[in-house]
Amino acid sequence: MQNKTEINITGKLLQIAAKLISYILHPLFIPVYFFLFLVYQFPYEFTVSMAFELKLKLISTFIMTAFFPAFAVFLLWRLNFIHSIFLKTQKERIIPFFITMFFYWWMYYLGRTMKDQPQMLKVFYFGIFISTAIGVIINNFIKISLHAIAMGSAMMAIILCSFFYHTPLSEAISIITVLTGVVCTARFIVSNHTNEEVYTGISVGIICQILAYWFVL
Repeated sequence: MQNKTEINITGKLLQIAAKLISYILHPLFIPVYFFLFLVYQFPYEFTVSMAFELKLKLISTFIMTAFFPAFAVFLLWRLNFIHSIFLKTQKERIIPFFITMFFYWWMYYLGRTMKDQPQMLKVFYFGIFISTAIGVIINNFIKISLHAIAMGSAMMAIILCSFFYHTPLSEAISIITVLTGVVCTARFIVSNHTNEEVYTGISVGIICQILAYWFVL
């Protein structure tokens, strides 16, 4: 009886930890995290003269890549176009896919016209735009993991940063690789994703960043 109780407690703790990880490293937050990574690792790429201007850029990144897409999903839920804000079915994901695709494209388009925008940020935006476009197609066949796409994109983007800036980023690459594994494990625990859906997501994120790197640069 005691062993069963301990197993139940452990299982619940794993569920809580997995949900927390899924929220903190939600796909909508990944562009903001990558922006912060570039600010920390390559501050000279941002030619803004004041810290206040850099904060405005961070806020605008959050609004365009996280707040607006999340608010759109909330409106879809309130208008009964979808049954859950967690987008549990493939059908519910279609409109949010196109909404996020639009915002990612818009951020890439704006980046092309801004001289103070890091090149790798443009690559990243175009990469996640492509991955979202491919993701909505694959979504017709399997419920591809959005978390896996996002983490695969972030992992490959940081690796490409090492090549582009000719800078060893072994520590950052190690951290993002571990985080990718942790997030994917969390999705196995708290979602009904299959191995195929998670691994396909990682592959799409990685491949699309490579394609974006080749296309943009």
